[in-house]
Formats: sequence, C-alpha cells, structure tokens
Amino acid sequence: MVLFISSTFMLSCKKENSGTNNLTPSQEQESVSNSSEADAEAEIIFDGIFDNVMGVNNEVGMEGTGIFGQKTEFGSGETARTDSLYPTTRCFKVTITLISPPNKFPSKIVTDFGTAGCKGKDGHVRKGKIITTYTNRLIYPQASATTTFENFSIDEIKIVGVHKITNTSTANIRSFNVRVESARIDKPNNNYTEWNSTKNITQIEGLGTPELPFDDIFKIEGYANGKVKHGNNIVLYRSEIVEPLIKKFNCRWIVKGKIKTWRATNSTATTPTDAVLAVLDFGDGSCDNKATLTVNGITKQISLH
Repeated sequence: MVLFISSTFMLSCKKENSGTNNLTPSQEQESVSNSSEADAEAEIIFDGIFDNVMGVNNEVGMEGTGIFGQKTEFGSGETARTDSLYPTTRCFKVTITLISPPNKFPSKIVTDFGTAGCKGKDGHVRKGKIITTYTNRLIYPQASATTTFENFSIDEIKIVGVHKITNTSTANIRSFNVRVESARIDKPNNNYTEWNSTKNITQIEGLGTPELPFDDIFKIEGYANGKVKHGNNIVLYRSEIVEPLIKKFNCRWIVKGKIKTWRATNSTATTPTDAVLAVLDFGDGSCDNKATLTVNGITKQISLH
C-alpha cells in the first residue's frame, strides 16, 4: 500500500515537459502536429471575431456578417441602448454606447451572450461578452476597432486577448491589418494555446459592390507565434502563411491556403529549428471544415471546429 501511494504520488507530481531541446523524434513530430492544429483553431476563432466586429451594422462596419444579420442604427442623440437582434431567434443582446455624444464615434458596442449560453446558427454555444471600441466606420481608411472579452467562451472554451482591426485601404485597394495580442484559448481538459498574430487582409473580389459583403473575397497573409500545452507537453511554435488564405464572407471557414508551422526555440524565432515542419492545407476553395495536415511527409485529414 505504501509503495502504491508513493508511486501514485510520483506520477501525480510529474512535471510538464516545457523543454524544447530534449524531445524524441516522435515527440517532436507530435508537438509540431499539435501546434499546427492549435494555430488553425486560433486562426478560425479570431477570424470569426473579425466577422462579428465588422458585421454589427452599417454604422460601424458592413452589416450581416458573423453572428449578425439585421440592421440597427444609432438614434438621434442616443448615448446607449440595448436591443435584441431578431428577438425570436437571437439569444444575445447588443448595447451601443456613444462615448462622446452626439458624435457617433468613438463608440463602444457590447455583444452579450449571457451566462447560461447562447446557441448560434452555427451550432456553437457562446457565453460572456465581446466588447469593441470603434474609432470610425471600419470601411474607412485609418478606422480601427479594438476588441476585448469578458468571461467569454465558445463551447466552454475560454477566450481572452486583444483583437485590433485597422483599415489600411488606399484609393484602389481595400485592406486591413489585424493584430491579436496576448490571446489565450483554454479548454476544459486543461490544454491551452497562447497566441499572437499579425495578419494583412486584402480584398480580391467584390469591390464593385462596396456595401454588400456577401460577394466579398479576401486573401490573408502574415504570421503568428504561440505556446501550446497538450497533455504534459508545453511547446513554443511559430507559423507562417506560405500560400495566402482565402476567406469568403459567405462562408464561416477559410476555404483555401497553406500555413507552415514549426517548433520555436523562443517566442521571436523566425526560422525553423530543424527539419520537422507541419503544413496545414485548407483545401481547394470549397466551403467546408476539412483540411489536411502534413508532417514529415505523412498526411492526414482533420476537421476544423
């Protein structure tokens, strides 16, 4: 009995492997694979945040993307209000606050999913609040929107961090810079991902209908770095988009493009540490949640959530 208790104690106190130089080849391959999948998950979560921030209404963005779909407008001289979009089908509330009334900007919009859980049309259950401050309507050059989160989760996966969109458009090109800083995605099984990302998003189709988002197609370029805890392993990684990701506003998934991921020796490493790389391929342009992950020449299909 004493031996059993001692053994159990030793196992329960086993430290997480946070080293980056003492992994076996199989552990190395597994860590890169886990990092690639975690990076893709973070990409999709915050791509959804982009859609939600943009889609609140035509006063702050382009109405109808993400979880939104009905027009709301600022009232004359209004400083704040709460309303339910599609009250018969929506379970979240939107509060609009004018920070310097009667000026429409800057403004703060809080999307509140409540504490009990709000199931969207996409099947995901959200809780908590998304809080965004806008400097101007996001389709205008130099406008920006900064988003934070309060007790926010998707399917019990907790999300924190700072998400900032800046319109970098010129006379002939519509583009955005999107930065995600100090993000953390916590899962119920105690696994987590820490994520920082810098992306440039450029519109490549739909410019002829600037007020209609549903024919808009964008390409995404950039890089990210982070830290992944999976089981007892904690690994730093870096990712780079090697073929532009293709995003359609009428599809909740990234439909095309490739991301290369590798284990990093530190959070600012810009080159692979060795030959073990993961390449995530989002497909041929079809709107689905399928992707392929290739590590050391071995390819498997994965489902994105």
